Amino acid sequence: MSASSGQQAADGVRALAEPLAADAGLMIESVIVTPAGKRRVLRVTVDLPETELGGVPMESVAIVSQSISQALDESNVMGGLPYVLEVSSPGADRPLTQRRHWMRARRRLVRTLAAAGATPQTGRLTDVTDAGIVLDDEQQVPWAEITGGRIELEFGHPDDFADLDDLEADDDSDEDEG
Repeated sequence: MSASSGQQAADGVRALAEPLAADAGLMIESVIVTPAGKRRVLRVTVDLPETELGGVPMESVAIVSQSISQALDESNVMGGLPYVLEVSSPGADRPLTQRRHWMRARRRLVRTLAAAGATPQTGRLTDVTDAGIVLDDEQQVPWAEITGGRIELEFGHPDDFADLDDLEADDDSDEDEG
């Protein structure tokens, strides 16, 4: 399989898969066709639209995987050679390389990869604008200073603990009554 035929297959799969992903509330992030011996591996990565926050629901991945598989079986997009279809979401360790990646990372702790002469920044991503990103509601980082970024993995998110603060306040008041 030549590189151009792999790209043609990937382009055909993308055209076939985009409306199916949209029906499941997802978008196609990437389509990669890789030779693997006598067959090929077709990797389709799906994500939520940039306006959405949170993780990709696994049931949506399963639905779009079944839809793509059925559509591929009914088409000639992959030609006659056998292939293995893998459909997944990008995961939290995906590099932030495009504006839509940054949009999806709002409210997350991020670290920028700095352009030459700039300093890497770490903070909670609160906004994405035409000018750049905003960290911690105040620190503006222009696009010209960013070559990419990463989500910093947290074992809890401040929003996850909001209810716990209320519970602790209730527990403290109960102890005072005794």
